[in-house]
Amino acid sequence: MGNCFSDLEGGKQAVGAAQLRHTASGTSNSNKGGHNDAVDFFYRSRGLHPLFTQIELSLSASNLVDRDFTSKSDPMAVVYAKKIDGKLEELGRTEVILNSLHPAWIEKVTIAFQFEIVQPLVFHVYDVDTKYHNIPVKTLKLKDQDFLGEATCVLSEIVTKQSRSLTLNLHNKNGKTGLMNFGALTIHAEETVASRSAVEMTFRCSHLDNKDVFSKSDPFLKVYRIVESGDYVPICKTEVVNNNLNPTWKPLCMSLHQFGSKDNPLIIECFDFNSSGNHVLIGKIQKSVADLEKLHKERSGANLTIASSHDGHEKVLKGQLFVDQFCQKEQYSFLDYISSGFELNFMVAVDFTSSNGNPRNPESLHYIDPSGRLNSYQRAIMEVGEVIQFYDSDKRFPAWGFGGRTFDGTISHCFNLNGSASSYEVEGVEGIMAAYSSALHNVALAGPTLFGQVINTAAQITSESLSYTSNKYFVLLIITDGVLTDLQETKDALVRASDLPLSILIVGVGGADFRQMEVLDADSGQRLESSTGRVATHDIVQFVPMREVHSGQISVVQALLEELPGQFLTYMRSRDIKPRSSHVAQTSA
Repeated sequence: MGNCFSDLEGGKQAVGAAQLRHTASGTSNSNKGGHNDAVDFFYRSRGLHPLFTQIELSLSASNLVDRDFTSKSDPMAVVYAKKIDGKLEELGRTEVILNSLHPAWIEKVTIAFQFEIVQPLVFHVYDVDTKYHNIPVKTLKLKDQDFLGEATCVLSEIVTKQSRSLTLNLHNKNGKTGLMNFGALTIHAEETVASRSAVEMTFRCSHLDNKDVFSKSDPFLKVYRIVESGDYVPICKTEVVNNNLNPTWKPLCMSLHQFGSKDNPLIIECFDFNSSGNHVLIGKIQKSVADLEKLHKERSGANLTIASSHDGHEKVLKGQLFVDQFCQKEQYSFLDYISSGFELNFMVAVDFTSSNGNPRNPESLHYIDPSGRLNSYQRAIMEVGEVIQFYDSDKRFPAWGFGGRTFDGTISHCFNLNGSASSYEVEGVEGIMAAYSSALHNVALAGPTLFGQVINTAAQITSESLSYTSNKYFVLLIITDGVLTDLQETKDALVRASDLPLSILIVGVGGADFRQMEVLDADSGQRLESSTGRVATHDIVQFVPMREVHSGQISVVQALLEELPGQFLTYMRSRDIKPRSSHVAQTSA
């Protein structure tokens, strides 16, 4: 919605490149689509094939309703599976496309196709308000966006079409359109082909035509794959380079399942970015990956073309596309590592500051309900721990508290949750729950809220493990109700820890203002910087306020863990750590 300069950065970012798609199957990490890594691993570890086929849904729309006054709608699509009881389970969301009534979204939604059951799908299209354009789509509250239309179908209706595409009329939520045209939604389905092969290319253009009057063009590239029906399916786009007729873009990584084969024709279009959404085509080129590799080897450029306004014939332009870097690589999946012996080691730290309220008071966040109803701390421990425990062979978990006055009368910002002076490990998720419950009787709530010591302790354990193994990755869960007192110290600790095989999950409980925590989570693309000016190697933090999860349609586990495989793979790939080769063939069969 709207046409405010503050929302432009969201529309200028790269989308769909393989380095942003680091989950177990290589598909988008925000679109789980019912695919369960633990179930998949269960079958693979026993030499069995999963009972389903992974399907990627590509979405586009036409003639959408315009909800904005000074510009066009900024559409995003949300895909749901309709369950037997009629409830909707969210499968995934596309990116937001600025100022467009005819969007072709790049972000795919993945679903597991099961032949033996009927799988009803529901599609909702929203106009996303300007003030949310720089917020990750997974955290958007849909009730705050304008509803543009709904469509429904059954998955088998799509996959049985010869073109594997189905166009549906959008309608209102009551199923009626009346006299109003809500536009149409087209869904294209493709089976996901598991492959580790990928190519990384650095594109550059020279002597582009200038499409602006008072400055130079702001070019970006958009890459499409031509499918059997002759249609173009968008794969990815580069970021926008401002005010430059000779741009070089950041490296673009495309996996084999995105481009099909090295000989499959690709369309590369170069546009001048406009905030109105009416991006101006500068020129385009058709090349396969093999052709692009040849351009790199010969260090030559290929001329862009554009349709002539007079006779429609292709006009060859002065502007050229170059491939400055071309690198083929193996992109191992999360499951390649896990099934070859790599482990996730779970650690937890619980907030014992006084702002939680007296644990004996039912209003306290630490209140243990005699009926067995879990408080927010217990829920976070159980839900996250029950998932991660299967990836840890010994199931011995370090567990700490912080901000509490311990038995000796001192306030500690990292004490062993089990009360032991020498051992911080407990047995299983049940051990964490028992230690937490016991600590509430033996530790007085105090404060302030400090994360630095807990993060440094977890980082030290992680660092020590590197001296004897490289197949462990550590996951620290911090559950807190408060605002940090040591924000800069925490930043410093996180920047140091970003060099280690460590991810930190933070759950905010209660009604505090957690905007400070969102600074630690680099979803906006702004990496953390230490007090000495050092920048974090990569994002290792995922923050989720539990109250927002409760009001939405995703679980704490999904919201917290969706970035974890990507962070794991970023670390392994940056260190060129490969899975143990004897197991890799089995996991990608």
